[in-house]
Amino acid sequence: MSNAHAERDAEERPPEVGELTPPDRTLMGPGPSDVHPRVLKAMSTPLVGHLDPSFVEIMDEVQELLRYTFRTDNQWTIPVSGTGSASMEAAIGNLVEPGDTMLVPTNGYFGGRMKSMAERAGGEVVEVEAPWGEPLDPVDVERAFDAHQPDVFGFVHAETSTGVLQPDVPELTDIAHDHDAFVIADCVTSLGGVEMRVDEWGVDVAYSGPQKCLSCPPGASPLTLNDRAMDKVLDREEQPRSWYLDLSLLEGYWGDDRSYHHTAPITNVYALREALRLVAEEGIEERWARHREVAGELKSGLQDLGLEMNAPDEYWLPSLNAVQVPDGVDDGAVIDHLLEEYDLEIASGLGDLEGDIWRIGCMGYSARPKNVEYVLAALEDALAEQGF
Repeated sequence: MSNAHAERDAEERPPEVGELTPPDRTLMGPGPSDVHPRVLKAMSTPLVGHLDPSFVEIMDEVQELLRYTFRTDNQWTIPVSGTGSASMEAAIGNLVEPGDTMLVPTNGYFGGRMKSMAERAGGEVVEVEAPWGEPLDPVDVERAFDAHQPDVFGFVHAETSTGVLQPDVPELTDIAHDHDAFVIADCVTSLGGVEMRVDEWGVDVAYSGPQKCLSCPPGASPLTLNDRAMDKVLDREEQPRSWYLDLSLLEGYWGDDRSYHHTAPITNVYALREALRLVAEEGIEERWARHREVAGELKSGLQDLGLEMNAPDEYWLPSLNAVQVPDGVDDGAVIDHLLEEYDLEIASGLGDLEGDIWRIGCMGYSARPKNVEYVLAALEDALAEQGF
């Protein structure tokens, strides 16, 4: 057979792809977390149209449940169609206008992402300094405000790259509001797992992802804005650079009009609704307490193995436990051993902490005692393999 004939036959044959059989992992990394069976079941229910009256009712329910979970009465509380980075970009790209100054932190990977998004939105970025693995000091935030007078201040409530929970949130928001600035809070690894009170703490805009403490597949990501922030968005002189994430257009779909903007990820909205229903059934404060308790058992077990946490107790993040890699231990070999021998996922460090820490999640449906026991036993075995 000539080469030409062989090539034509290859083009005409359909690709041979077998049945989908992903491995059954226990997800104890920085996300996604294990998905609750009820959420998976919700995703298998029939599709309806994104403007179907029944779906409009579901949209209302999701918004009501999101308000409960964020601890807010904000009217503008929606799931953004996309991953957590989409809700992040919707927050920053709409609130930051060309010529605005945004103050961002330097104490983790996702402060750097805030900087990149603000610059793409046409903003000027200034930084408040703090080492990786430490929270922002309100004194440093006050100094940065006095020096730069930013229009928008972004901070990471739960820094996934370092395992640090930002304390003193009301103190930070008070500083910003005293300087007439807006506050954007990254709640990707805290919403539904760690105490976060949007209204009481004076947060103007907060965003999150569904695949962490909500134990929901990525695809529809929580976002909330208060009236003051939404007024700034609607009064912009120049349109946001993203049409898809333009909140003045999304307001038409998620607001009273329910006018067409894009086809919502219907199955993901079903999933988020069920995940938030589980939050409401458990009770948000009880859910925060469960994460603290189960993650506390994990932290205690890690210390019993001779391992040290990356974050001190006063700003330890229960939903994401950053553990120092001991001297002489290959962090990647441990991760590979857990995956190959136990179907168990944990992750290595990011950015400045790459190779120095493991990141072990304890989020949502994954935050169960049986998972903690499993990860501790598997980790003990993996460390023993290296003579630790």
